Amino acid sequence: MKKKTPLQKMWWFIWEDESIWSWIVNVILAVVIIKFLIYPGLGFMLGTTHPVVAVISGSMEHDGSFDDWWEYKCKINELVFRQADFYASKDIDKQTFKTFRFKNGFNTGDLMILKSKKDLELGDIIVFQPPKEREPVIHRIIEINTQNGRNYYTTKGDHNCGSSQAEDNLPESAIIGEAVGRVPFLGMIKLAFIKFLQLVGVA
Repeated sequence: MKKKTPLQKMWWFIWEDESIWSWIVNVILAVVIIKFLIYPGLGFMLGTTHPVVAVISGSMEHDGSFDDWWEYKCKINELVFRQADFYASKDIDKQTFKTFRFKNGFNTGDLMILKSKKDLELGDIIVFQPPKEREPVIHRIIEINTQNGRNYYTTKGDHNCGSSQAEDNLPESAIIGEAVGRVPFLGMIKLAFIKFLQLVGVA
């Protein structure tokens, strides 16, 4: 029988061997290939450093139907108002909102596909990096202001009652990309992995 070369032995170990060590090596290889080949390749094609992100909070979730969410009453201090009232203050009516992408929001654990931040419009969903925050945020553009030929964006989470100071008048440099696709709940895998790392004290 012809003796196997080192390369053939390695190939057999990765693809044929059923040991726990082969399984561990396969997992490591998959992570390396996704992180250093597939992910950057997607980023290059889509024009963003973050082509795929997992939603880690419920700030874009809708409770019930679109109409239920639109009429939902928020309360800040002693002020009570509907979501509809907030958007009316931004000159966004119900019919206009229904033309926005992801008009029904999305959920914690969803996987969002991003593209470049070019040609952003009112109602677009963007991922941005707030100052002094560790994690990026994914919210909807509710206002665009132009100053000295440059656009500045204010966002709001659909589930939230208003905008925070950190998402007011964002420069384009703070924006990572625009969400153009959604895979429901696939991001739960990433969230579970992050929680595991936190439990073992790594993250």
